[in-house]
Amino acid sequence: MRIASVGHAVFAVSLVTLGLLGLVTGDFTQVLQAVPKGVPGREILPYVRVVILVACGTGLLWQRVAASAARVLLAYLLLWTLLVKARFIFIAPTQEVVYQNLGESLVLVAGTWVLYAWFATDWDRRHLGFATGDSGVRIARVLYGLAMITFGLSHFAYLNNTAGLVPAWLPWHVGWAYFTGATYLAAAVAILIGVCGRLAAALSTAQMGGFTLLVWVPMWLAGTLSTSQRGEFLGSWMLTAAAWVVADSYLSTPWLAAGQHDAHRSRRLPIFDFKFRP
Repeated sequence: MRIASVGHAVFAVSLVTLGLLGLVTGDFTQVLQAVPKGVPGREILPYVRVVILVACGTGLLWQRVAASAARVLLAYLLLWTLLVKARFIFIAPTQEVVYQNLGESLVLVAGTWVLYAWFATDWDRRHLGFATGDSGVRIARVLYGLAMITFGLSHFAYLNNTAGLVPAWLPWHVGWAYFTGATYLAAAVAILIGVCGRLAAALSTAQMGGFTLLVWVPMWLAGTLSTSQRGEFLGSWMLTAAAWVVADSYLSTPWLAAGQHDAHRSRRLPIFDFKFRP
């Protein structure tokens, strides 16, 4: 078992957990809502997703198949993003929510792309060199930065909805909605221009994690989550895990660095190496 970073472990375990939860509960509403009704085999797609999540999540933790798992997961997420999520931009280009949904997919793609860049084999480097190594990590960071723009804008476009999710014990709900939207936009700028990218990635990940812990976890523990809110909770959890991987891609970069500083993390993998012997 090889673990490249804490974010890598959290992301992989989260994939497996999410897949198993979908299988056990049979709640695939969120998946089916995004799939056009005319798509052949629409009803079996959630089960295909379960297989991919569980298999790839498990594979990401094992050295021999980590590259293949990352490759398959990245291909699946890219296809899902391009064929399912992106189409809504053409259907409703003036609705900010479609860009937010696309941004959520981009965060998952970005986290997976970082892992693919880390675990790439010689075959990957020969045939898909642009997607591996430092260039692959840079692509992932750009996608993540673009996703932060959609998150920030959604906070302003749906200000009342965002403010309504702020825990009751916190004052200035609208102020928090403005602040968190602005911080997502600031993180996007920092990551895209390469100034304080590590700090921006870490803080945006912490913000997503804080939102998950402060908003969705209390509702989950209280048993008040509706079906749609359960999907939001799981989505927020997965976004935090994927963002953590992106933040880990900056581990060799100074916190306040200006410009790209890509000491490829895969050169120092793993940070944990578990070997099981009979």
